[in-house]
Amino acid sequence: MAHDAAELAHRLAREAEAVCRHYLSHGCRVGNYWQVGDAKNTQGRSMFVRLSGDPSGKRRPGKWTDAATGQHGDLLDVIRESCGLVDFHDVAEEARSFLSLPRPEPRPGIPRSLSPAPMGSPESARRLIAISRPIAGTLVEFYLRHRGITHFDDVSALRFHPRCYYRPDADAPTQIWPAMIAAVTNLEGHITGAHRTWLDPSGCDKAPVDTPRRAMGHLLGNAVRFGVADDVMAAGEGIETMLSLRCVMTTLPMNAALSAAHLSAILFPATLRRLYIVRDDDPAGDSAMESLSARAQAAGIEAITLSPRCGDFNGDLRRLGVGALRAAMRVQIAPEDVGRFLHADISAGTR
Repeated sequence: MAHDAAELAHRLAREAEAVCRHYLSHGCRVGNYWQVGDAKNTQGRSMFVRLSGDPSGKRRPGKWTDAATGQHGDLLDVIRESCGLVDFHDVAEEARSFLSLPRPEPRPGIPRSLSPAPMGSPESARRLIAISRPIAGTLVEFYLRHRGITHFDDVSALRFHPRCYYRPDADAPTQIWPAMIAAVTNLEGHITGAHRTWLDPSGCDKAPVDTPRRAMGHLLGNAVRFGVADDVMAAGEGIETMLSLRCVMTTLPMNAALSAAHLSAILFPATLRRLYIVRDDDPAGDSAMESLSARAQAAGIEAITLSPRCGDFNGDLRRLGVGALRAAMRVQIAPEDVGRFLHADISAGTR
């Protein structure tokens, strides 16, 4: 797929002005650039598409930058955005149609392309996770640090996608935002779903969209996992909530179920003997805590509730500080777990 994309982008770049005239018809040529509002063909002049290269090869035709947003890409992105396409297969088909190219013949032993995955399916989630990258040094790490989270050991479940599709509803145009991608796995570690948190490009908050958090795939009973659970683990709703607790209990395995309803249905490892239920301070959180506690006790698992002073533990971390969070955990967890999991201080830069 990567080779196919590179070849198509190269062919489109040879016809950069024709591509712009067709897909960015609300723009016009200004010198060696095509100017338009954005890659969706909005009227304006903030986006610049280079129409020809230079002898050095450093300035390649077909590359574009939107001065208003900082976004950039190639002519495949222009086709995707202006046509409102989501899957690469559809973008490639449109590009081949424009270039009057035949469909590629499959090479022996190599599938021609991935078949479309049903929207919201576990396979679609696995593909999204596969094309995302680790969070170290990315906007996701900046976002989490901005929320007071500084411990990044065992966070391989989290990924970063710089241009993740967001569609407000089925009939609305597709938007692109950077996103934190979280892998949802079952007890065997197999990916069953993914959770997306779209981020503002500044990294200081979530993206300004109606629903900046969405899940896909099979979530019931499964979770975003930090560390491998054995006899003791903690489970709660939000990713940021669980990562906040890991700032003071860095070796305690933790599960983020992503919602109160899913928290109440989370599955237990066979070896589990004690479960810390990380409660959000709202009616849904109370209901989930009661349901999960009853299930744990019925399975012979000790259930201990951890309660925040603010609405959730990320609120505690940000408003009260790490020292107050550590002190609160000292009196809430089992005495035998204080020395095992509650550490004297945290590292401000571990991964």
